[in-house]
Amino acid sequence: MFSINKTALKSNFTDKQIHILEAAENLFADKGFEGTSIRDISKVAKINIAMISYYFGSKERLLESLLFYRTSDLKNQLDHLIVEELAPIDKINKLIALYINRINKNKGIYRIIHFEFNSEKRAKSLAAFAELKKGNLKTLETIIAEGQKKGVFRKDIIVPLLTPTILGTFFHFQMNKPFFEEVLQLKTKESFENYITNELTNHIQQTIKALLIHEEN
Repeated sequence: MFSINKTALKSNFTDKQIHILEAAENLFADKGFEGTSIRDISKVAKINIAMISYYFGSKERLLESLLFYRTSDLKNQLDHLIVEELAPIDKINKLIALYINRINKNKGIYRIIHFEFNSEKRAKSLAAFAELKKGNLKTLETIIAEGQKKGVFRKDIIVPLLTPTILGTFFHFQMNKPFFEEVLQLKTKESFENYITNELTNHIQQTIKALLIHEEN
């Protein structure tokens, strides 16, 4: 049986497990966690309920497995970013582009994360995923500390607030899509997506840079 622990990050999901996880992801994103039953998942995945229980144990464990499946590789990408031969601000810009690209391509899972972590009960049951988020924050802190040591970044930065600043801007843009399509004259899906990849990402990078860099620079 698949179980969530520290070794899970190093384990590969089977094709059947991935099939179940992706069926659950679509349902959780559309109907919410509470509004989705194991029976719903088994019906969409066309797999026996007992098999879902065998692989994941419970709906809560399935949710946690889904979060690991979609997000755990980000830690590896961030670890590689730390050791790249780049200036600290270039690392931050690359990190922002990485975040925006991942979220934009995986809207379903981030919609789930947003709503489920607003629930105190759910946040407590997803403690292992919270630890993964803390690890990602540690990577960001390392990059900021490098910039501070080099005298490039301010000393009074509240690092834990940088990520919600990045993500908050992106989600506001997405949640008000019809408004921005009109005022920015984004008439096609392709133009909207291109705007996110280019102009919006650049805007967020400039915003974070303004928070990090000494005024005299």
